[in-house]
Amino acid sequence: MVSRKRSVSSRSRSARRSNATSTTPGVGTTYGVHGEVLSEPTHAPKHTSHRAPKKRRKHKHLVLKWILGILAAFIAAGIGLFAYMYITTEIPQPEKFALAEKTTVYYNDGTTPIGSYAEQNREIISCADLPDYVGNAIVASEDRSFYTNKGIDPIGIARALYNNLTTGSRQGGSTITQQYAERYYLGETTTYIGKLREAFLAIKIAQAQDKSQVLCNYMNTIYLGRNAYGIQAAAKAYYGKDAKDLTLSEAAMLAGIIPGPSVWNPDANPKQAEKRFKRVIHIMDEDGYITPDQKKEAAFPQVIEMQQDNQMSGPNGYLLTTVKNELVNSKTFTAEDLETGGYKIVTTLDKTMQDEIQQVGDTRPEGMPDSIEVGGIAVEQKTGSVKAIYCGQDYLTKQLNNATQATFEPGSTMKPFGLLGAAQQGVNFNTTFNGNSGQVFETTPGVTASVPNALNTNWGYINLYQATANSVNTVFMDVNKHLGADKLAQIAHQAGIKEDIDTNTTYNILGINAITVWDLAQGHATIANDGVKNTLHIVDSVSSADGSKELYKTAQENDPIFEANDCHLVQKAMQGTTTYGTAAGVAKRLGRQVAGKSGTANDELAASFVGYTPQLLNVWAIWNPAEDGSAQVVPQFAGYGVSSTGYPSHLFEEFMSQALQGQPVENFTEPTDNGKIGGPDGTWGTGGGSSTRKRYTSNQWYRSTNSQGTTTETPNTTENTQPTNPTPTPNTTTENGQGGNGDNGAGTDGGGGTDGSEAPQ
Repeated sequence: MVSRKRSVSSRSRSARRSNATSTTPGVGTTYGVHGEVLSEPTHAPKHTSHRAPKKRRKHKHLVLKWILGILAAFIAAGIGLFAYMYITTEIPQPEKFALAEKTTVYYNDGTTPIGSYAEQNREIISCADLPDYVGNAIVASEDRSFYTNKGIDPIGIARALYNNLTTGSRQGGSTITQQYAERYYLGETTTYIGKLREAFLAIKIAQAQDKSQVLCNYMNTIYLGRNAYGIQAAAKAYYGKDAKDLTLSEAAMLAGIIPGPSVWNPDANPKQAEKRFKRVIHIMDEDGYITPDQKKEAAFPQVIEMQQDNQMSGPNGYLLTTVKNELVNSKTFTAEDLETGGYKIVTTLDKTMQDEIQQVGDTRPEGMPDSIEVGGIAVEQKTGSVKAIYCGQDYLTKQLNNATQATFEPGSTMKPFGLLGAAQQGVNFNTTFNGNSGQVFETTPGVTASVPNALNTNWGYINLYQATANSVNTVFMDVNKHLGADKLAQIAHQAGIKEDIDTNTTYNILGINAITVWDLAQGHATIANDGVKNTLHIVDSVSSADGSKELYKTAQENDPIFEANDCHLVQKAMQGTTTYGTAAGVAKRLGRQVAGKSGTANDELAASFVGYTPQLLNVWAIWNPAEDGSAQVVPQFAGYGVSSTGYPSHLFEEFMSQALQGQPVENFTEPTDNGKIGGPDGTWGTGGGSSTRKRYTSNQWYRSTNSQGTTTETPNTTENTQPTNPTPTPNTTTENGQGGNGDNGAGTDGGGGTDGSEAPQ
C-alpha cells in the first residue's frame, strides 16, 4: 500500500527543525515505517480554564504564609526590642532639676535666715516623719494601683492611647512610677518614643526601688503651684507649716491639684480645687486609707494668703548678692551650684548689729538731700569677719551696693598709711613738722604747688601726733615727700586695699583716688589688728542642708604684714582724733579708747570716717552723685559744717554706742617709739638734734634752724608756741592747691568741737 504524501507548510518545517534535536517523540504525531513524520496534531488554544483554580489556591496560601510570617517577625522583633530595651535601659543619675533645692543663707547664729537662692523653691525632706495619709492621698489621686503595679499600668496606657488617637487629646496613662521616672531622671517627655523609654525605666525602677522610696522621691519632685516644688515647699506656701504637720484635709487638697497645679489651685479655681479634694477623700475611703468617720469629718481646708514675698527687697538683696559674689569669686561654687545645691550658708553677720547699722544708715536728718548716698561697714579686725554692712535702703530700687561697689574719694583717711610709712622709716612721732598752710611741694616730678590746710589754717610747728589728730595736710605732704608716692601706694596695697592708687603724685596721701567702703575698711583693719592681715569676708561656712557635712570654711590667714609696734604708734596717733582732734569727744562719749581718722574728698565731693576700738572697726562714707552718676559737692545740712564732714563721725558714734553695749572695755597696746627725731637721716620735718626757735609778733616770720643748719621761715599771724594741743590760726591769704575742702583745702573735716561747732581738720 502506497501512502500519500502531504506537503508540509513552512510552519511545519520550522516546527520539525525545532524538534529535530528532540529525543522525545511529539505527543499526537504520526510516524512512518522509517520514522518519518506523517502527520502532526493541530495546535489548539491552551485549556487554562482547567489550571486556574489550582494557581489561585496556591496564591492564597502564599499570602497567608506571608501574613503569618510578617506577624511572627513583628512579634519576634517586638520581643527582641522589648528584651533589648529592658536589658539596655539603666536607671540614670537623677536630673539636676529634680534634685535642685534652694540654698538658705543665715546670720552667724546659724538659725536666723537672711534669705535663699533658688532656681526653684524646693526643700527636699525625709518622708519618714510624714503622716501616712500624705502619701496615701497622692496615691489615691494619681495611681490607685501604685502599691500593686509593676511600674506601668497597661490598661491605663491603652485607654490613654485610644483617647489620644481618636479624640486628638493628650491624655496621660502614667503611673506614679512613670511620672517619677520622668521628673526625677528624664526631664519632661511628650513624644511617644519618650513615653516608651519612660515606661521601660518605670519597670526597671519598680524592680530596683521599693515603693516608699519611689513615693517619697515623687513627693519631693512634683510641682504644686505657688512656685512650690515638692510637698515641703507646698505645705509652707499653702498652709504656712512643715509637711509633717499637714492635716488629712490639707494633704488631700494638695494631692488633688497635682494634674493642674497652676489652674486648679484654690487661688485660681477654688471650685475645681474643692471638687478634686472631695474626689481624693472619696477614693481614700473607698480604698481603705481612711475610715468613714474620717471621710465625714474631712472639710475643704482654707489656705493662707499667697505671700508676695520678694526676699530681695529692702537691704536683704544687698546681703544675699554680697554673699553669693564672695562664694562665686572663691571659685568653689558657681551661681548655679548655689541656686540648686540646697546648701546651708552661715555668714559672719551679727543680726543685732546688722539691724543697728541699717537703722543708723537709714535715719536721715532734716535737710539732708535725698541725693546723698551712705555706705558703712563694721568689721571684727582680729578675724576679718564682717559683722554688719550698710549697702543702701532698698536693693530693688537701686542695685549698686554702697559698701562694696560704689566708690568715693577717701580724703585724709589715707593719711594713716603714710604715718605707718614714717614709723617703718624710723621716724620718731615727736618729730616737729611745719604745719602752716600754703607750703609749696613738688606734687609730681617737675611740678610744684602750694598746698592748703583745711580752712587755710596755720598750725605752726607740730609733731605727728598733733598733725594726725587735726589732719594737717602740709605735714603729711612733707611726710610723703620723704616716703614717695610709690611707697605710700605699696603700703596701702600691702594692707589689703585693692583699688588703684596713683603712684605719680604725692597727693595720693590725701586720698585722691576712688575707693570702696569695703576696701578702706580692709586697709585699716590690718593696722587695727597690729599689722596682721585677715581678708575681710562675709561668709563663715557652707555645709549640706542638714549641716552634717561642711563643704567650705573661710580660713583666717593671720598674715603678718607690718611690725606690730609700728601699728601701735599709728593707733596711738589716731586716738588723738577722737579726743581733741577732728572728732573730739567721741572717745569720751563712748567711754573707751577709740582710734579714728576723718576724711574729706577733693572739692568737697565726699566725706568719710574710719574708727575702731581694739575689738571692732567701723567705716562710714557719704557722697552726692548727680542723676548721671557724676560727683557733686556734698552740701551743708543739719549743722554738720562745711560739706557736712562731721556727719560720718556722727554715724560712727551712733552705731558704735549700740554695737559696743555689753562688750568689755579694751585698751590699745602702748607703743615704744624707738624712732629718731628728724628720721634716720635727720631730714624729716625740721630735722633732728637741737634747733633754735624765734618767736615773732603778728605779721612777722617764724624761723626754725635744724641741726644741718637749714633755716626755714614761714609767715605766722600770731605768736605760736608749741602746746600739746596746738591752737590753730586762720590764714587770710587765699592759697592755691589741690582743692578747697576739709582735708585738702578750705573745708572742715568734722567732729564735734568743744563749743559745739565743727572742729577744723
